Amino acid sequence: MHDHSGHEGMNMAPEPTDPAVLARLQAKHLADKKESEFNHHLAGALVILAAIFMLAETSLRPRFTFLRYVWPLCFLGAGIFLLVFSDTELWPWGPHSWWWGLTQNREDLQHKTFAVLLLALAYIEIQRARGALTAAWSGWVFPVLAFAGSGLLFFHEHHSGMNASDHAAHMALMARIQSEHLNFSLSGFAIGLLKGFSEIRSRWQALFAKLWPIALIALGVLLLLYVE
Repeated sequence: MHDHSGHEGMNMAPEPTDPAVLARLQAKHLADKKESEFNHHLAGALVILAAIFMLAETSLRPRFTFLRYVWPLCFLGAGIFLLVFSDTELWPWGPHSWWWGLTQNREDLQHKTFAVLLLALAYIEIQRARGALTAAWSGWVFPVLAFAGSGLLFFHEHHSGMNASDHAAHMALMARIQSEHLNFSLSGFAIGLLKGFSEIRSRWQALFAKLWPIALIALGVLLLLYVE
């Protein structure tokens, strides 16, 4: 989820005419696109893996007790990756400091916020798996963070680096990415809602406990299909 420079606003600077400059810009845009897509696809794969272990845990856990740690570790891995490897214009991969990214670039700030949400979720769920955290409120951390992350997606900025001569392509790309992130957000709300219901004692609790990992798989598939 690299900095792609400006989906919500157009860069009105004249398009460079030097073939060498154009070639460098095109190469950078392609590299940014590949990086962003890879980050989404990796997140999707980890989400699907986590959901599969959630669904398998009931039948396999009596024999393989370590499996209860696997799905929180998937979220931990996603959080660490997003924290360290997203926004490679920041140190140690790029020239800008983290302070600059967090104070001057909303996209960087949003990515790091998503990373912190994932890390917090992973920490709570690992503690629950260990039996070190048994308070009733801990079961509601996942739904609350799912809603928080899904809400943030409504304000998520993505940048493409297109200039004024690419107006039609820019608008089409912006619309597609906005649509994809809307789908991510709606899936996240569904996951949070189903996970919340799975924490409430009712005749449907076991059903909701199966449904929310399935919704998680749907989100993972959407992430795997992400294209800029």
